[in-house]
Parts: sequence; C-alpha cells; structure tokens
Amino acid sequence: MKFANLLVERSDRVATVTVNRPDKLNALNHATLEDLSAAFTALAADADTGVVILTGAGAKSFVAGADISELAQLDVMGAREFARHGQAVLDKVEQCPKPVIGAVNGFALGGGCELCMATHIRLASANARFGQPEVNLGVIPGFAGTQRLSRLAGRGRALHMILTGDALTAEEAFQAGLVQRVLPSVEELRAEASRMAGTILSRGPLAVRLALQSVQRGLEMPFTQAQQYEGDLFALAYTSSDAREGLDAFLNKRKPAFRGL
Repeated sequence: MKFANLLVERSDRVATVTVNRPDKLNALNHATLEDLSAAFTALAADADTGVVILTGAGAKSFVAGADISELAQLDVMGAREFARHGQAVLDKVEQCPKPVIGAVNGFALGGGCELCMATHIRLASANARFGQPEVNLGVIPGFAGTQRLSRLAGRGRALHMILTGDALTAEEAFQAGLVQRVLPSVEELRAEASRMAGTILSRGPLAVRLALQSVQRGLEMPFTQAQQYEGDLFALAYTSSDAREGLDAFLNKRKPAFRGL
C-alpha cells in the first residue's frame, strides 16, 4: 500500500503504519485522515496482517494535532464535517479487528492524542507529551477527545487536561492510565512495540480476535448484557480447534501450534 502521508511496512504479519509528515510534526490534515481511513480499511480485511503498530515519523512527534492552517479555513458547516470525518476515521482505528499498538514517539497533542487513544494498547517514549490544548485556540476537542479521555483517565483528569490545555509527561500519562508502558528512548519504544506484536501473534489468533471483540463491544453494553456476550464468545472460542490444541498442548507440556480455526 502506498499513500501520500503514510508509510505502511510489513514484517512477519505485523503492519507498521507511520504518519509521515515530519515537516508538519505529522499533523493531521484532510488528506492524512483519508490515508488513515483507507489504510485501516485495507488492514482490517487483510488475512496476512495479525497486528498493527501505529506511530509517527521521526523522534519528535507522533502526531502534533490537526493541521491548523487547514482548520483556520473552515466555516461552521466545514468544522462540523471535519469533526465528524475525524471521528469516523478514529472509530475505524478503534474498531479494527486486529490489535492496534500505538507507539507514541514525542508529541501527541490535540488530534494526535485523540488518535493515540483510539489504539488498543499504548506505549510511549520518555519524551512523549499528551494533551488536548484546543482551548488555547478557542475551540474544543473534535475527534471524540472529550469522550475517550474521560473514559480512559476519568472525569476529573480529563476535565483538568481539556479545560487547562496542560499536557502530561509520559510518566504522568502512565499514571493516568493513558499508556501501558514508558520506554527510555524512541528506539526502545519501537523495539518494544515489535516485541509486543510478536507476543500477541504467538497467541491463539481466534482467541485474540474474540477477546478484542468482547472488550470493544462489551464496553458499549450494560454490564449484565456484556457478561452474557462474553460468555457467548467464550463458548465460541471453546469449540474451536485452537482451543483443543491449546488445552492439549498445556496438558502435554508442549508449545501449541495455533491455526486460527
């Protein structure tokens, strides 16, 4: 796959998607959003892709936000359309049936923080910064930042970040639950993302897909209904050949050979 503002590289069933506008700190303009939409549509349907890593070009910025020069040209209807389009693209990232690891290498501000929050597992380099500084421009987050941030970090933390525009360091983001691990350097970040992708790929692929589905869809349901949904997916996984293989491998102290069936 070739895109104007993305690089997509593949290795051992891992697709690495890199937002590639380093001269603009990888800011999200309309064209980049279109590229992300097309890339995740293709990767979701690609049987040869098991895990996706999403990152930004260079060591300074994951995604520094929306492209302000483009944003400044919008009228009211254009602003609404821009927000809804961005929300739809980030929903596509979040709803990807393959695990998406966000490797945050520097600034994740505004739309970049929102994009990061749409990934399933988030890793950060020590120089990463996370923030929703839209109030500094007289606007508010528009790519579901007010919603995902409050769900991930809690209402108080979300309101503090959104109302002040203050950014979190990588360690503060870890303490807030926005990221699951902080790595000392960008190089170690990328190595850890690859290692984690390899770990996920070594697990039962059907189980990984169903577990992701259970978490994603279950969060949208009342708890009792979500429990029932989980039980249905558990039963579905239990009847698979992968489950029989995994149980037999455990009992016979050998490495399982999963087939995704």
